[in-house]
Amino acid sequence: QVRLVESGGGLVQAGRSLRLSCYSSGSIFSINDMDWYRQTPGKQRELVASIDKHGFTNYEDSVKGRFTISRYMANNTLYLQMNNLKPEDTAVYYCMAHTTTGASWGQGTQGTVSS
Repeated sequence: QVRLVESGGGLVQAGRSLRLSCYSSGSIFSINDMDWYRQTPGKQRELVASIDKHGFTNYEDSVKGRFTISRYMANNTLYLQMNNLKPEDTAVYYCMAHTTTGASWGQGTQGTVSS
């Protein structure tokens, strides 16, 4: 079993940055790809960025050029660097690990961008 714990959320003004972290523990050898999702009230959770075991990345169109996903095996941590934040980026952000036994989710961290 994989346990994921997000951190790094907070309140920032538009145009500023946040860096989210997602620490993995447990059966980390079973993790393949990892994703960041976000969700706002009344909406479905949406995929923001993903990274595979080889470091290849993909981004949702609205965050391309502003967000960067990365993962460091040495400290079992997934990151999401979010720059030039906009009020519409306000959401609860979740990390998700694709493991050999299924998907594992963190508890989420709130990121709020004021205009």
